[in-house]
Amino acid sequence: MQYIAGFIFSSFLALVAMFISGLDVVKSTVNFSPLIIAIIIGIVIGNTVKIPEVLKPGINFSLKKILRIAIIFLGFRLTFQNIIDVGLEGLIVDAFMLISTFILTVFVSQRFFGLDSQMSYMIASGSSICGASAVLATSPIVKGQMHQAAMAVATVTIFGTIAMFLYPLVYKSGLLPGLDDITYGVYTGATVHEVAQVVAAGFAVSDQAGNTATIAKLTRVIMLAPLLLFLSFYFAKKHATHGVNLREIPIPWFVFGFVAMVGVNSMSIFSKEIVNIINQVDTFLLTVSMAALGIETSLEKMKKAGMKPIYAAFVVFIYLFVVGYIVTLVFHKILA
Repeated sequence: MQYIAGFIFSSFLALVAMFISGLDVVKSTVNFSPLIIAIIIGIVIGNTVKIPEVLKPGINFSLKKILRIAIIFLGFRLTFQNIIDVGLEGLIVDAFMLISTFILTVFVSQRFFGLDSQMSYMIASGSSICGASAVLATSPIVKGQMHQAAMAVATVTIFGTIAMFLYPLVYKSGLLPGLDDITYGVYTGATVHEVAQVVAAGFAVSDQAGNTATIAKLTRVIMLAPLLLFLSFYFAKKHATHGVNLREIPIPWFVFGFVAMVGVNSMSIFSKEIVNIINQVDTFLLTVSMAALGIETSLEKMKKAGMKPIYAAFVVFIYLFVVGYIVTLVFHKILA
């Protein structure tokens, strides 16, 4: 019962965010997902209004427990067939860009900008996999703080939004020679941050590019599972003083639920209409979690982080844009 009030409050903010994101003026301009709008609303409220104590348990519940449920049902957005559909070329490009981007982000963030490991791993996860959702899923594993997660989300929002407008413009201008609509879709799906941003950047070119980009992106999303498991083992080993006890490793069990839901969806047990409803509910739950994250985020602590996370994310953005194009072109020529 102690969670109800805070959950209802976070849910109300989520509904407001979903309403705003659905407005035509928003879709035709920034095209922000409800997750991004929710965190903005949450930050404004959390930093201008004193949150009643009665709401705090439910807000924390929304941020942690509801998030895990949402990540599990994120599995209904893709199937193992999607991986087959994107082909060997798309799978290799996805895997190469994900691994290289993650490693580069951590290295650049820590070596050149002096960011702590929590911030660097969250920015790396968001940039290499699926934006805000990946940041939120990674945060508890690396023991990140709320302001760090919010800053990481801010970086993927800024540069993902830039990519959403930049990619179609550059492609249509003929500045990406060697790519057709399909390979452009692979390139976009393998390098743009958020799912919504990928969809927008893909369909801005053509239906073929949009469909390919979406499938390539969803293939990246499923790679969230092995990454979270790797981070769990890595951080357990890193902080162990007398060897690693497997029983003490904080395994993110919700990851297995995520993979299980991908499997269920792959078997076509439910109709498309039901899956669509599940995905809508899941989007709502993710938005609830983002609203809670915003409420718990301190702008003062974000200010202390300064511009360094933005600078690091900018370097990664350039890498994704330039190297992603080269890698897509190279593997297309090799595997064609």
